[in-house]
Amino acid sequence: MNEEITRRRTFAIISHPDAGKTTLTEKLLLFGGQIQVAGAVKSNKIKKTATSDWMEIEKQRGISVTTSVMEFDYNGYKVNILDTPGHQDFAEDTFRTLTAVDSCIIVVDSAKGVEAQTRKLMTVCRMRKTPVIVFVNKMDREGKDPFDLLDELETELQIKVRPLSWPINQGARFKGVYNIYEQRLNLFASDKQKVTEKVEVDIQSTVLDDYVGESDATKLREDLDLLAGVYDDFEVNDYLDARVAPVFFGSALNNFGVEELLNCFVEIAPSPRPTKAEEREVNPEEPKFTGFIFKITANIDPNHRSCIAFCKVCSGKFVRNAPYLHVRQGKTLRFSSPTQFMAQRKSTIDEAWPGDIIGLPDNGTFKIGDTLTEGELIHFRGLPSFSPEMFKYIENADPMKTKQLQKGIEQLMDEGVAQLFVNQFNGRKIIGTVGQLQFEVIQYRLENEYGAKCRWEPISLYKACWIESDNESELEAFKKRKYQYMAKDREGRDVFLADSGYVLQMAQQDFEHIKFHFTSEF
Repeated sequence: MNEEITRRRTFAIISHPDAGKTTLTEKLLLFGGQIQVAGAVKSNKIKKTATSDWMEIEKQRGISVTTSVMEFDYNGYKVNILDTPGHQDFAEDTFRTLTAVDSCIIVVDSAKGVEAQTRKLMTVCRMRKTPVIVFVNKMDREGKDPFDLLDELETELQIKVRPLSWPINQGARFKGVYNIYEQRLNLFASDKQKVTEKVEVDIQSTVLDDYVGESDATKLREDLDLLAGVYDDFEVNDYLDARVAPVFFGSALNNFGVEELLNCFVEIAPSPRPTKAEEREVNPEEPKFTGFIFKITANIDPNHRSCIAFCKVCSGKFVRNAPYLHVRQGKTLRFSSPTQFMAQRKSTIDEAWPGDIIGLPDNGTFKIGDTLTEGELIHFRGLPSFSPEMFKYIENADPMKTKQLQKGIEQLMDEGVAQLFVNQFNGRKIIGTVGQLQFEVIQYRLENEYGAKCRWEPISLYKACWIESDNESELEAFKKRKYQYMAKDREGRDVFLADSGYVLQMAQQDFEHIKFHFTSEF
């Protein structure tokens, strides 16, 4: 069992949209032998879209809107990748995914540097002390100076960095990368068909000049001296304690620098770590199975209206058809067809080990954050829902399809696509999201997957916040005064819908004993 645990690597790839996250995922799968041709995501000649973008709407827009899970074997390691949406409108899906991984790879565009979305995601990694590796992509295009990029990474992501590879020039003059970790030179050829040449070379010898030219060779030597002077030697434990982020340079589209990243990653990345439950800490080596649901996806297969719950195995061994306790409902369940994923393709498995992510068929039994065990009553910490910033009333556009709409809304809310509030004043349903694009996705999926039509009506609100108080009378007084702005969420908790920042501020001042929460986990 310990052998199985130590060879697992479960990680997420995160970044700002268009930094090349999905392209990098594809190239990793290429090395893992899972796909034979990488789908050129942007090219119209190749009608094959990215493997990890399988929803119809993802193919149309060329963006990822939901996290996909893929696994492959590489050099004796079992690698589980979660490719997350970079678009900020789907940030919540990404935040949830971060609770199920042991480490992260952050992709940064060499020309744009660190962008807003990346900063937000890094905050979550810092909160959870998740180790990160940075991949600076698009080195074959003109971009910022590598030294400036390193400074920017340190200040923006608030973590020390240590380059483990170093670029030789960039843009049109890009010659390759010197791999500091393996101490060898990788020469770049912009031909996508050719695999990079790797050369063992003594940095101080003149052989280097023959490969990259005299001026670039001299600059590389100076840069490496400077790096050795400025940065401490790389210590694996500093990376595992999330104090240092190793940095690699390359170009995912041209498949350059990806293999170096993967080789170093499987060697130094953490195997599955202990998971905190409310009652105690659960170690992966424990003999009994435990796991939690971190994501639910409806309709992966358009021919079957089925939901799949993604379960992260935290400890013990998961066995097909064995009885497991669903802690929240107190029921015992058996799973006859648990699956493992390669984006949309899935295969049934008989067993899974800590760190693995398995798909369990779900017909409404699961909610995000549910725990499965062999009988022990433990609760893994739920995943935060952030308070939404955009709101619309959802109305039924086709009275004949009320049932379908109802079912569609329920399943999409279970997936955590958005949040549903019911206004206490007029009983109308309000959908809250973190971005505009989610409304389009909900409308599109309701129509295409459930055959239900909805229409949106405007409502002007500033923020939703969950309220609680030990002072019953003050809580009652608050609810009476704000009657028009009170709603319930799906758990039946009180939510205050503030229509402006000023109103919220005044409410916080007037009612001192009421706590206002901006995430649903309190």
